[in-house]
Parts: sequence; C-alpha cells; structure tokens
Amino acid sequence: MMAAPPHPVGKRGAQAARAARGGTVHVGRKVIELNKAHWPVTVLGPGRRIGLWVQGCSIHCPGCVSQDTWPRDAGTRIAIADLLAWCRKVSAGAPDGVTISGGEPFDQPDALHALLLGLTAWRHEQRLDFDILCYSGYPLRRLEKEHARRLALLDALIPEPYVDTLPQGGLWRGSRNQPLVPLSPRGHARYADYVDAPATDDKRMQAAIEGGRVWMIGIPGRGDMARVEALCAQRGVALTEVSWRR
Repeated sequence: MMAAPPHPVGKRGAQAARAARGGTVHVGRKVIELNKAHWPVTVLGPGRRIGLWVQGCSIHCPGCVSQDTWPRDAGTRIAIADLLAWCRKVSAGAPDGVTISGGEPFDQPDALHALLLGLTAWRHEQRLDFDILCYSGYPLRRLEKEHARRLALLDALIPEPYVDTLPQGGLWRGSRNQPLVPLSPRGHARYADYVDAPATDDKRMQAAIEGGRVWMIGIPGRGDMARVEALCAQRGVALTEVSWRR
C-alpha cells in the first residue's frame, strides 16, 4: 500500500536502502536460481503477496510436495535486478507482502541476501509497508547462528523441516513442528494474531495454468494432492508429471 510505514524504518531499513543504492551494480550482477514467481498469492501470508520460489534444496524432506524445486539448475538463473523490476511492475507498487519459499532459500545465501537488500530498499525508498516472509527447512537455531544478517532483513520466518509423520501445523504451515516467528516490529504487528492460529478447515489452494502446466499454490492437507490426482483421472485428465513424486 502506498503509505508511510506505521513502524519506523529505523537503522536497519535505512542501512539496507543505502546498501542497495550504493551497490546497484553489485545487486545487478547477482543472480538467483528461481523456480517460479507469481502475483498475487493469497494463501501464503496475509493479503495480496508476491510469491517467489527458489530452485534448489539440499534438505529433501520426505513427503515434500515441491520436489521439482530440489535440483539446482543453472538454467533457472535470473538477475536479481530483473526479478526486482518484475516485482515492482506486476504488483503496481502496492503488494501487502512478499513470500519467499522454494526450494530452500538459505541454500543460496548470497543471492538471498542481495534479494532481501533490494526488496528492503524498494520498500524504504517508496515508503511502502509490505512485509517479507520467508520459509526454510533449516532449524531456527541454525539460521540464527549462520544467517543472522539475512534474518535481520526479514519480517517473519517459518523455519524447521517439514515432518510428514506429524499432524498439520498452524496456518500457512505444513507440520506441527514449524513455528511462525515474527522478526521485526512490522512482523510482530502483522503476524501476532497468526502465530498460534490453526490451519482452517476451509483451507484454500490457488491454481495457475502456464505453458500446459498447472501450478498449485498453498499448503495442502495430508492426502490432498493424491485426491487431486484421482479427481483429475476421473475426469479424463492425466497428470503425467507431478511435483510430489520423483
């Protein structure tokens, strides 16, 4: 939304903006392996959001529904400057948030850092108030130890590996061990009501069709994707390649 942030930008935001302005060439040379980008996403965080899914994950959680994002693939590289330009254009400068998932964002730490600097600078310079939410399959303590600089640029984080043998977790989470962790004043204000919120019974998934492929966006319940596949088969639609099997 085009409004002054209700929370002070503070030292962190100003530093990020200066770093991105002063290092435009640096950010422009950075690339990130990206599986998909979509707007608007309405099922992975509050409001209308930019969704970014990175390519490559070394964790390989059993039961993951996004196994197509596991392999690293140089063919999916995009300049971060181009990705930021797309974000500005597609959202008309008014997203409620950005959700970064994958894949494993922290498997590309330098690229993730450059992307976060660019997003934070955009927010600061245009006086926007979108939040940045990131998913990770790494434990929270490891992220705090190894990626403190990147966490400082996030508003909220959903960490920990997906565990297929555990019940489904809270809202926007796949298994019960995954917390929603606000990390900034903006994050605490925006996500406080959702930290302990359960997944709703009327959960929603988004579907997008692109190039003969159907993309499902959201957190499915246990067995939901198998039911989708069976329903398609009943209607004569064969899903020849699916992301929840390899």
